[in-house]
Amino acid sequence: MITRLRLDRLLLAAPVPILALPACATYNERVEAPLRAFEGGQFAAAEALFLEGASDGSPFLSSAEAGTAAFVGGDFGGALDHLHAAEDAVRDVEERALIGGEGLTEDLLSLVINEGQKAYAGEGYERVMLHSLLGMCYLARGAPDDVLVEARRVDQLLTAEEQLYDTEYRAGGLGHLLSAVAYELVGKPGEAFIDYKRMLEKGIGGELTTSALRRLGGRLGRLDELDLPEGAEGPPPGWPSVVLVGGLGMGPAKREIRIDVPIDGGVFAWSVPDFDGGTSPASALDIVLPGRSMRVRASEVEDVAAVARRNLEDRIAWLAVRSAVRGLLKREAAEQLRRNSDTEWLAFAMDVFTVASERADLRAWRTLPQRWVAARVFLPPGEAVALELATDAGATVELGSFRLEAGETMFVLSRALQSGLTAHVIGGERLPDSPPLADPTSNPSQPAPDPPASKP
Repeated sequence: MITRLRLDRLLLAAPVPILALPACATYNERVEAPLRAFEGGQFAAAEALFLEGASDGSPFLSSAEAGTAAFVGGDFGGALDHLHAAEDAVRDVEERALIGGEGLTEDLLSLVINEGQKAYAGEGYERVMLHSLLGMCYLARGAPDDVLVEARRVDQLLTAEEQLYDTEYRAGGLGHLLSAVAYELVGKPGEAFIDYKRMLEKGIGGELTTSALRRLGGRLGRLDELDLPEGAEGPPPGWPSVVLVGGLGMGPAKREIRIDVPIDGGVFAWSVPDFDGGTSPASALDIVLPGRSMRVRASEVEDVAAVARRNLEDRIAWLAVRSAVRGLLKREAAEQLRRNSDTEWLAFAMDVFTVASERADLRAWRTLPQRWVAARVFLPPGEAVALELATDAGATVELGSFRLEAGETMFVLSRALQSGLTAHVIGGERLPDSPPLADPTSNPSQPAPDPPASKP
């Protein structure tokens, strides 16, 4: 009965899509212009293009892409608005994921003429990244309590994905880092210690994680809980710090894997998506203190491309089965047309429809970075310090000279793109001898004006 119903719907739906399908562009083709603007440092233009319909048919993606463009451009209020709109678009899916995997399993089993017809609710990793980016926006706005809310959501959604697919992702590092930093800002070092321990257990964060655990473990008397390699002692109590969180390159794009098999009297079509590895102009990002001959390399806290690929691999069996079932239904529809009609061209048109309509869904959150990295540098209180960012590929940006008070935390949010480095400074006292800000229309590698400092 179900098969017959699906088949009848295909027969009725076929003629119009046959005419329309040749003109349908893939998601990657539709977002080519805004992505070009984004990678070129024209973030406001990219934001507008995403909102004007480049991501047409996906409220989640149009808002998420626009939100990333606003975030990288330093418009954190606008980014929050867009990202919350993306959250609203997938709220039902998120709630079902947190209640249990049954609702998501129903989505995996649903059948449509092609995957692109369904409302796009994001891959699991994208919904996790959404709340990580919201957390960074709140960090930039000086709202650590809201950062903690988003970090908890990250952890809940990641746990739901792992339970659904009975796996463990080497993911969530960015959420743990944001949570740990926020807990330190609100004076809860014990909670921060737990987040850093979870990063250590996942093998995420490198020296950033181990140095934080040494520092907090010594302060809390909990070093005996850890098996850490030898390292330098932590900074003196009360020293301020600079926390860098940077995105490298562009995240993975989906590509199509398809097989069109000629069979007796027709064709069988099968198609699924795959992720590429993303692109990046650099593999490392450093905080540089030129006056002190000091250079600190940021550690990887989230490999977005690797998590995306692993997340899709866990879904690929469902997608492959759905594609195969659709192919069989369309093939049977063509056979019925041949048996019940004297007009051969109608059956031929159904074969054309079968091939043209079986297209993998290539929608993905393209403006995410390939990887997130982070570093922390402690400085003597009250001393003037010049700061720069640099990649291993030679791109640099001068942040300026700053003075930090005892216990203060200054943040630098950065993105490395083909057009250069973009950086925004939150906190710290910017000193008058700092270099002037660059013109954003000629060089995207400029820091943003400094909001009030944050203190734990």
